[in-house]
Amino acid sequence: MNFKIEFATKWSDFDPNRHMRHTAYNDYAAEVRVRFFAAYNFSIEEFTKHNIGPILFTEETSFRKEIHLGENITVNLKVSGISKNNERWKLVHEVFNEAGQLSAVIKVYGAWIDLTKRKLTVPPKETESLFLSAEKTENFEIISIN
Repeated sequence: MNFKIEFATKWSDFDPNRHMRHTAYNDYAAEVRVRFFAAYNFSIEEFTKHNIGPILFTEETSFRKEIHLGENITVNLKVSGISKNNERWKLVHEVFNEAGQLSAVIKVYGAWIDLTKRKLTVPPKETESLFLSAEKTENFEIISIN
């Protein structure tokens, strides 16, 4: 399933050059991840219930086209990797400008953390289907946990 969200950008997203500041792209990608989790029945309330949260090991952004002041954007989410028990995941976000041109690609590698122990953890059974119906990238991989 294709998961994407359209956003109306705001003044604070832009720099003095009148294009979107680099960290705003990542802020929108983070918002899409949280909305994705909620859409698949693993909302912030579920994080709290299970005392876990998502963390990122890496976040890599490649910029392609400018987004200008006042443009709406669309940001999607695709799964590029998952470990056997969903404890690790790789996601790709594509950011499109108002004209539908690819403006940025954001790749994240994340996991779940137990918020009490402050250690990585296997998520609860409720996350088993979290990434199953999500659109996969062409280079989708099974992540090996050593």
